[in-house]
Amino acid sequence: MNDASQATAATAANVPTLLVKIFGKDRPGITAGLFETLARFQVNVIDIEQVVTRGRIVLCALVPAPAGRSVEGELRATVHAWAESMRLQAEIISGIGDNRPRGEGRSHVTVLGHPLTAESTAAIAARITGAGGNIDRIFRLAKYPVTAVEFAVSGVATDLLRPALALEAHERGVDVAVVSAGLHRRAQRLVVMDVDSTVIQDEVIELFAAHAGCENQVAEVTAAAMRGELDFEQSLHARVALLEGLDDSVIDKVRQEVRLTAGARTLIRTLKRMGYQVGVVSGGFTQVTDDLKERLGLDFAAANTLEIVDGKLTGRVTGEIVDRAGKARLLRRFAAEAGVPLSQTVAIGDGANDLDMLNAAGLGVAFNAKPVVRRAADAAVNVPFLDTVLYLLGITREEVEAADAGDGGNARA
Repeated sequence: MNDASQATAATAANVPTLLVKIFGKDRPGITAGLFETLARFQVNVIDIEQVVTRGRIVLCALVPAPAGRSVEGELRATVHAWAESMRLQAEIISGIGDNRPRGEGRSHVTVLGHPLTAESTAAIAARITGAGGNIDRIFRLAKYPVTAVEFAVSGVATDLLRPALALEAHERGVDVAVVSAGLHRRAQRLVVMDVDSTVIQDEVIELFAAHAGCENQVAEVTAAAMRGELDFEQSLHARVALLEGLDDSVIDKVRQEVRLTAGARTLIRTLKRMGYQVGVVSGGFTQVTDDLKERLGLDFAAANTLEIVDGKLTGRVTGEIVDRAGKARLLRRFAAEAGVPLSQTVAIGDGANDLDMLNAAGLGVAFNAKPVVRRAADAAVNVPFLDTVLYLLGITREEVEAADAGDGGNARA
């Protein structure tokens, strides 16, 4: 058997293999040193795994066992001697063939905790096992402002795993997102977000109402809509009617009063760096969303438009109404214009009028949402940082900070 086929044969023919495990205090040169030691025996590498946690390294190498007991014994003795010289520990385990294949049905399970407790981690892991899944790998995505970890899971369909973990997450007070593994996770995407209480902290209609002195009346109409006495379009017309006669100079004031959600700039900036296209849809007003589009460098923006005549708000809106169904239509329209399949879209929102959009997207994320929205969405985030959505896409805090540092260091916003 020649060297080129040795590693392949180890799997195909189930030949004897050795799992070489090195652990101890991390320092430069350990990985190179181990493989220089193994190279003396002309073995090929079947698999490698290395983890460093708080300065402690665990390095594993799977290699074919050398032919002949004396040669294998010499390899073992040489590796142990090298490890001792490096003040490391070594363990060498005999076996047959390669790692067992991962099961069908592969998912990425992202868990966000603030904090992430051992109890909640144990409960999530137990749910994965109880659903028939196997945890193949775990690694940390972020340590602040939340702890985010990702489990690579196989052996159970994503659609079966998601509801089981959603229930456990609710009981444990953590956020869990379950998405299918595959190439699509690395593909270019379109991300579309709601605006009020998602991209921004405010409800735009309330900002206008404060200038018109009709906050209480607007609140009453909103409450009626929440009780189901009015649909969105009825409530929109009723609330906008209360703004009749307001001078259009108030638009600039409202724009200045809008407060971005923590992490909104970081989320958008990072997505744009990755070549994603980003848009917003809102039951609010283009007078605000157009300004956000320019300020944040968005690709798409759509909302209702306040009618203005002779410098005054007329109390009416013009054009197509952006309601619950309208948001889903706009998501599809933006996806078509962006050349992105609907399966590669991400929608983020908090209210019932976002549900159609969340359900239509490839990944629907409920952000600090009402219970009915959290139950219906693919994933829920209940911390006040919008950029935590990046972790659901497999992007680490370290990668975000490194990119920002390369641009001179942009502060979280």
